[in-house]
Amino acid sequence: MPLFAIPYPAIDPVLLQLGPFAIRWYALAYIAALVLGWRYCLRLARIPPLVATPEQIDDFLVWATLGVVLGGRLGYVLFYKPDYYLANPLEALEVWHGGMSFHGGALGVIFAIGLFCWRRKINFLAFADIICCAVPIGLFFGRLANFINGELWGRVSDVPWAMVFPTGGPEPRHPSQLYEAGLEGVLLFLLVNGLAHFTSLRRYPGRIAGVFLVGYGCARIVGELFRQPDSFLGFLALGLTMGQWLSLPFIVVGLILLLWPQRPLPAK
Repeated sequence: MPLFAIPYPAIDPVLLQLGPFAIRWYALAYIAALVLGWRYCLRLARIPPLVATPEQIDDFLVWATLGVVLGGRLGYVLFYKPDYYLANPLEALEVWHGGMSFHGGALGVIFAIGLFCWRRKINFLAFADIICCAVPIGLFFGRLANFINGELWGRVSDVPWAMVFPTGGPEPRHPSQLYEAGLEGVLLFLLVNGLAHFTSLRRYPGRIAGVFLVGYGCARIVGELFRQPDSFLGFLALGLTMGQWLSLPFIVVGLILLLWPQRPLPAK
């Protein structure tokens, strides 16, 4: 190990093993994200403008879970390994082997929000604003779980805090999972929720969602500058990674939401 590389903490990805049953940190990250996000959305739902009832937020938890899991897995299959899963379709169901896409999960949740709001007669964009305030919580826990699993590590680097990851070869690398946890999780949470709580932006449906989409897209593009591209994809057109290309439409849609004229909701 080079002298300038700090030791990787090597936390066991399995928290508890009981025979064939295993509790993994990655699964706990999803559970924590959904539970904490749900509780936070309940708090937001009670703050004007009143968009949805607490009961409706409770009901949406199941929809959000399905959107995250199904959308995340389907997004990974279609965006990252379509040829492989076309040849091995049954393996697409084996989510316990890993392979989830945030962009796919986001599309799954957007679809869930649209269907849920249509059935409950709720303002789609205003409801999306509430949900987007909680999404960085999930991003934070997800990136920490990536770090614990020793996966999605960064590019080779000589920075003093570089680490040698168990599956990343002998070279020290950026702990890019922690960079992304800070950018997509902490920084984005502070930005979106600061605007939601201390400005009138929530009165204009879609504005908070627009800030989230632009903020996430920019944070992901920056984070990918330090993250090693997937070995089976490498760099794509213009030297960008798949994560960067998938983030560009988020920025475009976010800008449209920010610039699209909206009538304000009642202040109370």
